[in-house]
Amino acid sequence: MKQTNPGWKVVNASVSGETTSGGLSRLKVTLEQHTPDLVLVELGANDGLRGTSLKILKNNLGKIIETVQSKDTPMALFEMRIPPNYGPIYTKRFTQTFHDLGKNYNIPVVPFFLDGVAGHPELNQPDGIHPVEKAQPKLLDNVWPDIQKILKNT
Repeated sequence: MKQTNPGWKVVNASVSGETTSGGLSRLKVTLEQHTPDLVLVELGANDGLRGTSLKILKNNLGKIIETVQSKDTPMALFEMRIPPNYGPIYTKRFTQTFHDLGKNYNIPVVPFFLDGVAGHPELNQPDGIHPVEKAQPKLLDNVWPDIQKILKNT
């Protein structure tokens, strides 16, 4: 990315293990501290892994989106998925929540960024969930086309 725009400053405001509730609670301060030109929201997986109600997930993400939109800041929501052991109905509805929000708020939804990484032990930490350094180029390849489209439209 440095080759594309060496003046970019990327701020990773994530917290390991964060839920949508925690992200929402920190969002206003984070937006004031950094005044971003683009916000990428990659939250919700930990809600799903905890079996959080989809109503709560959708409500928190909706408030996050509304907060970012109130600042007239372009944004994208990352699609999240959870392992199938949570049952087919919850698993499907969980992922669909992100697409419903994208449609309702007219924001782009970046397809599952762990595609080609999730389920590959050599690309993940021993927990089987978090990617290792070696996986980072694949993650960038997964999201970069979508981020480029967003940047062209801003």
